[in-house]
Amino acid sequence: MKVFRYQYENNSVYQKFCNLIRKDPTNVKTIEAIPFLPIQLFKSHDVLSSSDSIQQIFTSSGTTGMQTSRHLVTDISLYEESYRKGFTEFYGNIENYCVLALLPSYLEREGSSLIYMVEDLIKLSNHPDSGFYLHNYDELIAKLEDLDNSGQNVLLIGVTYALLDLIEKHPFQLNNTIIMETGGMKGKRKEIIREELHSILCKGFGVSAIHSEYGMTELLSQAYSLGNGIFECPPWMQILIRDTEDALTLIPEGKTGGINVIDLANINSCSFIATQDLGKKYPNHSFEVLGRFDNSDIRGCNLMVL
Repeated sequence: MKVFRYQYENNSVYQKFCNLIRKDPTNVKTIEAIPFLPIQLFKSHDVLSSSDSIQQIFTSSGTTGMQTSRHLVTDISLYEESYRKGFTEFYGNIENYCVLALLPSYLEREGSSLIYMVEDLIKLSNHPDSGFYLHNYDELIAKLEDLDNSGQNVLLIGVTYALLDLIEKHPFQLNNTIIMETGGMKGKRKEIIREELHSILCKGFGVSAIHSEYGMTELLSQAYSLGNGIFECPPWMQILIRDTEDALTLIPEGKTGGINVIDLANINSCSFIATQDLGKKYPNHSFEVLGRFDNSDIRGCNLMVL
């Protein structure tokens, strides 16, 4: 509630949005009443709650000519603290891992917050074999098998289509490796449902579960799934689900709707984001991502075009 009041006072874009839907600190008294800023506004506006100078600009991926999101970061140390503490919360000390990254589509463009995070985790792991792989699959296959066979804990974090390419080239039987997919075919392959995807990846890597990371350009925190597609948040991040027909109404646990994210690490931009993802919330603040809105699903959310 403190963050809501601060951002209402200091973020002109957020304040204008709140005023348009007649919400302000005088009538917002609960977390459930806080307005969530449509994520599309990161494409058209500078969403800032701070007057400090910009230290970093994170941008989303997009096809040529498409308008992309821009997250203006005035204090990069907050992002670093958020993902470092978040990783430790779910996986323990980063120095226990060798971190291998297969993120070609992210590496091939500027401004990826995921690359910033993974690059830092690679450095923090202090392992000589940690690093990025672009299209050098043969080298990655040899390295992954050597490390896994030696008993080294390995974290392989990859974009979905590249992980599928890797197992088509060479099936594995891994015992000491966590496979973490960051989602997205990036137009390289046909999208498939999560259960089918994870089944293919489990078989191809010889593992019992596929881990996932839920993050985006507009957030400075990540949720993680340790398997089964059920995500959990660090303590400073929370999910609420909104009605697909009425963007200003929240719905109960177990029902499908639009994912709203509270991310307190976004103190200098906006901590209350209405994403374009569809999902369900479960007890203990866990949640599942079921897909995305297409344009036809945004009926009833006409405030989002303001």
